[in-house]
Amino acid sequence: MSAVSLSPRALYEEVAELLRQRIFKRELEPGSWIDELKIAEDYGISRTPLREALKVLAAEGLVTMKVRRGAYVTEVNEKDLADVYHLLSLLESDAAGVVASRATDAQLRELQTLHDELEAAAQPAKQDRERFFEINERFHMRLLEIADNRWRDQMVADLRKVMKLNRHHSLFKSGRIEESLAEHRAIVAALLAHDVAAATQAMQAHFRNGLEAAT
Repeated sequence: MSAVSLSPRALYEEVAELLRQRIFKRELEPGSWIDELKIAEDYGISRTPLREALKVLAAEGLVTMKVRRGAYVTEVNEKDLADVYHLLSLLESDAAGVVASRATDAQLRELQTLHDELEAAAQPAKQDRERFFEINERFHMRLLEIADNRWRDQMVADLRKVMKLNRHHSLFKSGRIEESLAEHRAIVAALLAHDVAAATQAMQAHFRNGLEAAT
């Protein structure tokens, strides 16, 4: 029996990731039309894997398919953003409570190390916004891994992709990095103290303030 080729699947997934990163970097702006012909030519591929990639991004909420008009980068309105932050707050505050109740000392040290990296990235003399947000996401995803609920992890991963469509609006809000860092300190302190209620409330406050900065 001949071997089954997996290359078509690998190709459209690779194209989806390339487009995903261009969207997050705002090389493809929210609301902009995606020129399938040009992108296919740029990547040296046919339109078939490109269209499959766009279906993946549409399922994630990053791309909106419009009848007879093609694909557009999704524009996130204030209600969309509020809904996403609301769900993230529920899911991640629950995860924080779980971590506070049962994380091992080694796992808590991992989170403390990530927080220390966050502190370093926020230093005024050498503040690196992109690195700050990259470490911030690593912290949140590691907390979710420790909480160990794969269904929650998947929901959060999808919601965070939509949140990233708007993240540059909050990146440059004056004082937001310092506020976010203070919120993280409260989260870490509650986790280290194994204080379930405080960890839950600190995470909820983090998302509440994040939404205010993003809108």
